[in-house]
Order: sequence, then C-alpha cells, then structure tokens
Amino acid sequence: MDFIQTQFTDRLKQKNIMLSDDQLSQFETYYKELVEWNEKMNLTGITEREQVYVKHFYDSLSVAFFVPMEEQRCLADIGSGAGFPSIPLKIVFPHLQVTIVDSLNKRIQFLNHLTERLNLSDVQCIHGRAEDIARTPEHRDHYDIVTARAVARLAVLNEFCLPFVKANGHFIAMKGSEVGEEVQEAAFSLKELKGTLVQTHSFELPDQEVSKRHLVIIRKTAATPAKYPRKAGTPLKSPLVR
Repeated sequence: MDFIQTQFTDRLKQKNIMLSDDQLSQFETYYKELVEWNEKMNLTGITEREQVYVKHFYDSLSVAFFVPMEEQRCLADIGSGAGFPSIPLKIVFPHLQVTIVDSLNKRIQFLNHLTERLNLSDVQCIHGRAEDIARTPEHRDHYDIVTARAVARLAVLNEFCLPFVKANGHFIAMKGSEVGEEVQEAAFSLKELKGTLVQTHSFELPDQEVSKRHLVIIRKTAATPAKYPRKAGTPLKSPLVR
C-alpha cells in the first residue's frame, strides 16, 4: 500500500468505512482502467492519481457518510458517466444491486468492461434516456436509493430521478457549491413528483483546495404520478418550476 492508498483508507476509517486488501485492489484497477479508457473517450477531466482517489472515489463514497448503506438493497445511478458514485459504492458495499443508466453508449461499454474487470456481480448498465427508462415497469417506483452526481439543476434532476425511487425510498443529489437557490427553485418539482426534502449535508473534500460538496437528500412519499416523467428532452427544456 502506497501513500495515496494509505491516505485514502485512513480518511475512510475516520468515517467508519473499512476497506479490505481486495477492495483496495479493485479501486486501483478502477483507476488504471479509467485512465486507459479516457485516452480513447472523454470520461473525466481528472486523471492525476491522487485527485482521482479524492475527487472521484472518496467523493462518491460520501453518500455512505450520511446514508446507512447496509440498509439499502437496490440502487440506481442516473447519468453515471464513468461510474460515479455507484461503482465505488458497489465496491465497498457488495450486497448492493446496482443499475446504471446513461444516455451515451460509449460510457455504457466502458462500464460493462469495468464491472467485468472488477468482478462485480448484480450490476446492470442500461443505455438510454432516464425519462424513457423510468417509464418501464421494472424500473419505475422500484429503487431504495437513487443517485445523481453533478448532472443538472435539482428541478430537472427530480424529474429524471424521483420516478425511479420507490415510496419511502430516497434520492441523493450530489452537488458542488451552494445549493440553497436550487433547493428553493425545486420546490414545485418536489411537490409534483411526490418528494420531500429531508436534509442537505455539506462537507469539504480532504484535499489542498477548498472543495465544497453538498448532498441533498429527498424522500419519495408516494408513487410517481402517471404523467411523469415527461417525454425525453422536455425536463431540460422546460423544468418544473414556478
């Protein structure tokens, strides 16, 4: 274990997350595959090893700082990109049944390759628009927890993600800087999509920069109304705001 991995494991221990040698090896394989594939396609602008461990891996696992992941059974990650936060969460909590939805097939090809290289079971990678996938019976109102990391403004994300969440399940929106304005703007979409704001958590990444992060936790109160989500492209063009 080198300095970067030691720092990574020590920081997680402070959050009561313990990594085995096998899990640490999976993260290192993840890093190498990410950098290799990033030369062929645009997966991330962050490729320096220490930064990947902090700004991608540690940041992804921040969900577990505030949500009891041992109690979650199935997770959907919407607009996952290179697999954040779902793949790091799956590595650390292997009991999770993970579904990843992304609109770019090249990213899905990377994620399928990655899950095979990491020997991860119960991971389904789906190519499609969230608005379309959320209307299929097997995914609608189904998941204990749904995540989205820096995909769109919260009023839009609610329509992308809440239809996947089962009643009394949770949607976790992972955000960067201040989110107060977004949360206010999203009030109407929450009402329409049967969501209620539980809490917003803020923390800083353990790096030399001041990297502020926010997790917006939303609980689903009832089944998704039949008219939502609207057809693909509409939530972005015409968000549910008043």
